[in-house]
Amino acid sequence: MQTLAVDIAATFVDDAAALVTGFGRTVLGFAMRPINRIANACDVAGVLAERRAAFRMWRASRDRARLEGRKFSILGRFSPFRHLSHLT
Repeated sequence: MQTLAVDIAATFVDDAAALVTGFGRTVLGFAMRPINRIANACDVAGVLAERRAAFRMWRASRDRARLEGRKFSILGRFSPFRHLSHLT
């Protein structure tokens, strides 16, 4: 019974952290929007566009590698052992 309580508490903490992270990214994006507009207007040589393209390629390769390493789980996010999946 204690593992169920711990699992519920861990899920609550994970969800709360994801919610705070999402709100933080939204607020940061809203605050940085004018600065990004100025940076894009001043980018004559196209350096920012090249950096964004390189970052997208890096992120796509990282996500692809992460998906290839993922194993299928019947329970998925509801598994009480999901935090131990890196050990298998």
